[in-house]
Amino acid sequence: MNAPWKANAAGARDPFHAFVCDDLTLDTIRGVCDEMGWSQEKANKGGLRNAIQSLSVAASPQILMVDLSESGDPINDINALAEVCEPGTIVIALGQVNDVRLYRDLLLSGLQDYLLKPLNPDAVRDAIAQAQAALMAPKEDGTGDKPHVSIGVVGTRGGVGASTIATSLAWTLSDRLEHTTGLLDLDVHFGTGALAMDLEPGRGLTDAIDNPSRIDGLFIERAMIKANDKLSILSAEAPMTSPVMSDGAAFFQLQEELRAAFENTVIDIPRSMLISYPHLAHDLNVMVVVTELTLAAARDTIRVLAWAKSNAPHCKVIVVANKVSNASLEISRKDFEATIESKIDQVIPADPKATAQAAKLGRPVVDAVKGSKVSSAISTLADNILSSAIEEAEEEDGEEGGKKKKSVMDGFKAILSKKSD
Repeated sequence: MNAPWKANAAGARDPFHAFVCDDLTLDTIRGVCDEMGWSQEKANKGGLRNAIQSLSVAASPQILMVDLSESGDPINDINALAEVCEPGTIVIALGQVNDVRLYRDLLLSGLQDYLLKPLNPDAVRDAIAQAQAALMAPKEDGTGDKPHVSIGVVGTRGGVGASTIATSLAWTLSDRLEHTTGLLDLDVHFGTGALAMDLEPGRGLTDAIDNPSRIDGLFIERAMIKANDKLSILSAEAPMTSPVMSDGAAFFQLQEELRAAFENTVIDIPRSMLISYPHLAHDLNVMVVVTELTLAAARDTIRVLAWAKSNAPHCKVIVVANKVSNASLEISRKDFEATIESKIDQVIPADPKATAQAAKLGRPVVDAVKGSKVSSAISTLADNILSSAIEEAEEEDGEEGGKKKKSVMDGFKAILSKKSD
């Protein structure tokens, strides 16, 4: 993903501002300002704190240089700067800490560069020149024919393993198929998306629900946590004393931004959320209905399938029977299918040892125990989901905008062919 700081370069803003902590750095930057034909007043003392205060009441420049020398927690302070900095500003940080991890983390936060003090004037000139080149570079058009597969995973009952399927699917799409993937865990109070990967969920999802107007590309970049190079997660562990108070606008906006940022989105949707926010299914390409072979699950599968038919008729529904053991079946597969009047598309076998091992390691089962029958079945499910997305695009092709839909369909086929050995 591109750094959100650079999302929309503005043409009418000041070209440059700098906020530094010491006189030597100030003199160096003011000397470069003279060479560039900029007023020396564009460089000020005060460091990051002064930058945050100033930009909270004034427009952001095109290029912003901030000194982190007095910051005790640079990453969190950069996050605070992001709250007041407009999209389109290219940020260059200065500091005294020569640490590769800090440098990497700052770049992952969306900064253009990190210059070590004491400053070399040539380094300052080069950094500014690179920032100007980035401002002039053509911007990607996010409204094009970029293929995207949106997958909702719904469990018919608690304990059927829908969240395990969701996290494993997201991992498979990102790791084995090498697609950029966003996992959105909408169980705000008891979600396990981050826990399954031994990650802290953070406050991103609860912040989004509380402040839907803040949700944009920058928010997504900063709120989501990285599980691997291609997979990012938005999850929560909200207090039980904090009920979800939302009209659903936040969830709609999150889906929009995730669609723009990733090739695939996997949304773990508690069945209760479908009742309160039926629009969650409106933009899904595929709904994976996870069930078990029991009488109660058969009843609830009938209800979920009927709901999907009424509320998301465009959506391809895939029924998955999870944790199936031949030793103890309450209902046979044949009887279950007859009861729900629909086929089971995928059976995932029970493998308590593999799932227990994955839980102990804090990794999805498809990563922790790659050779298990469970992992093989989930990999097959991932392939079937992308194939279903192709079928959906083919069905829509030939109508209004057919050329565009064909382009999207070809894109689906291309990303499906990216399977790793």
